[in-house]
Amino acid sequence: MDKGKTNIPDSSVKVLIFAGSLKNNSINKKLASLAAFIVERNGGIVDFADLSEFDCPSYNQDLEVDEFPQGAKALLGRLNANDAFMISSPEYNFSMPGVLKNIIDWVSRFRPQPFNEKHGLLMSASPSMAGGNRGLWSLRIPLEHLGGHIYPHMFSLALAHEAFSDNGSRLNNETLQIRFEENIIAFLNLVEAAKHYPCMKKHWVEFLGEKPENSIDRAE
Repeated sequence: MDKGKTNIPDSSVKVLIFAGSLKNNSINKKLASLAAFIVERNGGIVDFADLSEFDCPSYNQDLEVDEFPQGAKALLGRLNANDAFMISSPEYNFSMPGVLKNIIDWVSRFRPQPFNEKHGLLMSASPSMAGGNRGLWSLRIPLEHLGGHIYPHMFSLALAHEAFSDNGSRLNNETLQIRFEENIIAFLNLVEAAKHYPCMKKHWVEFLGEKPENSIDRAE
């Protein structure tokens, strides 16, 4: 694999990248930062965010009547401003972090739905041998339900506490580094193709088997 810059057809692909953890020295923030470096090296434009920018109070439909929280509106704006998103999420008790699910629940209430037709790549890092992969499967469910095109090949980094180089600029294992780069490059190419050569447009709907009504047309 060429270790230098790999050209993709269009350098205007913009990607929102953040970790699904509020911890300052999170290993998932390290993985997200490494992903951002690879995206930029391959011609993409990175919008790097911290999960704290999107943090919201616990979802309460009574609060929604007054006004959406600033964190939810911030994520809405960033999703709309980018072509795709990448999330590096830890695994909490075999699932996604509650803070991340809460943010998704808030953003799910916006219309038009910002996750609809948005391409996403999911990653995880964990000291465990599973690499946090089980949490990613739970994270896929609400994002795909909301119309997101979640990339089939997720990346989970096992033994992540000892997986990064001293400066965090790459993974110590060369094979894993190559796989990580190739996965991101393939994702960027897909996003570029979808952006400039769309073959299908669709509206996001939640079909529960009932006749559509305002009282049930909600993500709950």
